[in-house]
Amino acid sequence: MYFIRRVNEREYTTYIIIIACTQACFEAFFFILLGAEIIRVHSYRWLCVQAPHTIHQYTPNGLPIVVPPRAQPPPSPSPLPLPLPLHPHPHHRHQHRRPPVYPVPAAAPSSCNINEPLACPSSRYRSYDGSCNNLREPSWGAANTRYSRLAPANYADNVHAPPVSQNGNPLPLAREVSFTLFPDVDIQDRIWTLVSMQWGQIMTHDMAMIAGSTQSKPHATECCSAEGQLIQSALSSPLCFPIIIPPNDPVYSYERQRCRNFVRSTTDLDRGCSSGLQPAEQLTTVSHFLDLSVVYGSDDETAARLRAGVGGRLVVDVRGNREWLPPADNRSAACDVSGQEVCYSAGDTRVNQNPQLTILHLVLHREHNRIAGQLARLNPHWSDETIFQEARRIAIAEHQQISYYEWLPIFIGEDNAVERRVIYKPVGGWVSDYDPNVNPSTINEHSTAAFRYFHSLIAGRLLLVNEQRFAFAYNALRLSDHFNRPGVIEENGNLDQLTRGMAFQPQEESDQYFDREITNYLFRNNRRLGDDLRAIDIQRNRDHGLASYNDLRALAGLPRAREWNDFADVISPENIQKLAQLYESPDDVDLTVGGSLERHVQGTLAGPTFLNILSEQFYRTRAGDRYWFETGDPELAFTIEQLQELRKASIARLLCDNGDNIQLMQMRAFEQVSQSNPLVSCNQIPAIDLSLWKDIRTPTVQLPTWVRPTLSKWISKK
Repeated sequence: MYFIRRVNEREYTTYIIIIACTQACFEAFFFILLGAEIIRVHSYRWLCVQAPHTIHQYTPNGLPIVVPPRAQPPPSPSPLPLPLPLHPHPHHRHQHRRPPVYPVPAAAPSSCNINEPLACPSSRYRSYDGSCNNLREPSWGAANTRYSRLAPANYADNVHAPPVSQNGNPLPLAREVSFTLFPDVDIQDRIWTLVSMQWGQIMTHDMAMIAGSTQSKPHATECCSAEGQLIQSALSSPLCFPIIIPPNDPVYSYERQRCRNFVRSTTDLDRGCSSGLQPAEQLTTVSHFLDLSVVYGSDDETAARLRAGVGGRLVVDVRGNREWLPPADNRSAACDVSGQEVCYSAGDTRVNQNPQLTILHLVLHREHNRIAGQLARLNPHWSDETIFQEARRIAIAEHQQISYYEWLPIFIGEDNAVERRVIYKPVGGWVSDYDPNVNPSTINEHSTAAFRYFHSLIAGRLLLVNEQRFAFAYNALRLSDHFNRPGVIEENGNLDQLTRGMAFQPQEESDQYFDREITNYLFRNNRRLGDDLRAIDIQRNRDHGLASYNDLRALAGLPRAREWNDFADVISPENIQKLAQLYESPDDVDLTVGGSLERHVQGTLAGPTFLNILSEQFYRTRAGDRYWFETGDPELAFTIEQLQELRKASIARLLCDNGDNIQLMQMRAFEQVSQSNPLVSCNQIPAIDLSLWKDIRTPTVQLPTWVRPTLSKWISKK
C-alpha cells in the first residue's frame, strides 16, 4: 500500500491510497481524500509516485537507452502568476522587533526532512551556508539542498532515467544537436563588453554548483577514456551518461573519438534521502543566495581557512609587492599546472577555470580587504570579527547592487525587471518586501538551461589592452590555452591589461552561435581537442530531467506547439526545419535548445521563455532573502545614509579600486566605450564614502558558531 500525496493547481492536498496487486495484474483501487492543508504552488506536481520497471539497453554506439512503460504526458503547465507583494508599500520600513532565538518546526519541505528541532540564532550577519536565512524554513537557500523547479521533472521512468522521445525512442545525440544548431559564427555585440559576460559567471557560480560534478576538471568516474573511447565496463554504472560522438561529426570523427566523458549530477536519491518513489532532485553544494560565497565559501571551514585572523582581512599571498589570492592546497585537483605555476584558492573551487573569472575573484577578494582596511582605520576599537563581518556585509551589498541595478537591466530589460518586481525604480529608501513564503532556492530550469544560454557570449580570444585602449590582436590569449592555468594574470602586467580588455572588448552576440574554443577545445589541457560545452549543456538538461521546451514555453504564456510550424511565433523557419530533422516531435525539443533559438524580447538579451525563467529566479532570489541589502528590518538594515552610499557601487569603481594601476575607465563598464560613455579618470567615478561607518553602534558579534548539525543530518527518508 502506498500513500501518495498530490498537490494540484487549486492548492488542495490530495491523498491517494493505492492498494497494489502483483505486477501481472497491476490493478488498483483509489480512495481520494481531500485534506485540509493548503499549499501554494505554481504548477501541477506529483510529490510522490511509484517508480515503474525500467529496462536499460544500449545502441550499437554504446548510448544507454531507457525503455520506459507508456505513460500519459503531463498536463501543460499554466503560466506563472506574478508573485503578490507582501507589503503594499515596498519602501516601508518594518517597525517590529524579533525575539533573539527562533524555534523552527522539525520539517522543512525543501530539504528531505529535518528530524530534530533547530534553533536559529539571532544574528546581524548571514550564515556562510545560507541556513537560517528563512526562520520558518531554515534550509531554504542553504548549501547541499535541492534545486527547485518550475515544471514537473521529465524522467523516462518518472524517477531518474534520462528522458526519451514521446515515442520511446532515444533523443538526438547532444553533440549532433550542438554542431547542427549552434555552430561557430563570430558576431560581436555592438553595445556590451566582455566583463558583462564574466560578471554573469560570477553570479551563476555564487548561486549554484552541481553536486557530484567537477565542473572543470576530469571526473574520477571514467565513462570514456581520454582518447574518446567508450569504457564498456563503466556503462553499467548509474553515474555514466556519456556524450556519444556521431559518425558524421565534423571534428571528433577525424580523431576517431566515439564519446566524451559525462557523469550525472548527484541527487537526493543518490544521497539516500529519497524513497525512490518520486522524481530525483539535484543538489547544489553552495548557498543559493547572492551572498559572495565565491569569496567567502559556503561552509564554516572554508570561511575560516580564507581568513587572515587580523584586521578583518582575507588571507593573501604577496608577490612583486602585489596581493594575490592564496595558493590552493591541492594543486593537481584544482588546476592543470606543473612546476612553479600558480594555482589559487578562493571561496569557490572553480576560481581557476579561466583567466577573466580568476581576475574577478581577485578583484572581489581585494575589495573585501580594501573595505576592511578602511573600517579598521575608522574604528580602531573594533575586533577582527566585527571588522570582517561588517566588511563582508558591505561587499555583499555592493555585489547585489551591481548585479541587480547595473547588470540585470541589460540582460532581462529594465522595464521587465520593474514589472516583475525584480527591482524597484526609482529607489529612495529601503525596499522591505521580504516574503518568508518565497523560496529563494535556485531554479533548475534557470541554472541548467536559461542562464547557460549566455555561454554564447564567451569570446575565444582575450585581448591585452593598455591604458590608451590599444590592443594588438596578434598577442591575444587563446582561451583554451589557459583553462585551469591562471598564472598568466601575474605575467608582464597582464592583470591590468586583461582587466582593461574585459571592459573594452565586446562580448559575443547573445545568439545561437558558440565559439569553437568552448565547443571543440574546452578544458583540453595540452591535448589537441577538448570538450563541447554546448553538448554538455544539452546532456545536463537531460540528466536533470528538465521539462521540455514546449512545457516551459507554455509556462511563459506562449501557445503550446502541436506541430512544428507552431514554433514560428518566436523561432525562425530555418531553425524550425533543423529541429524537425533532429527531433521526432515538438514535445521532444530540449528546453536549453528551444529557448536558445527564440527571438529576443525587445530591450533584453533573451527570448520570452528564458526571460520568464530568469525573471522568476531573480525575483525569488531577492524577495526570499531576509538579509537583502535594501531591507528595512531594524535588526539588519543599513542606515538610509549608508544605503544611499552603497547604491553608488559600480563595476567601473570595483575595477578601478582593485587593479594594480588602472587609471582610466568608462563610467558604465558593462557598456562599450563611446561618445556617450567615454573613458574618464578613475577619480571621477563615484565611490562609496565609508566614513558613514565610523562610530556606528558596535554590533554584537557572535564568534563563528554556525557549525550546527550539518545539512546531511537534516536529510532523511521522504
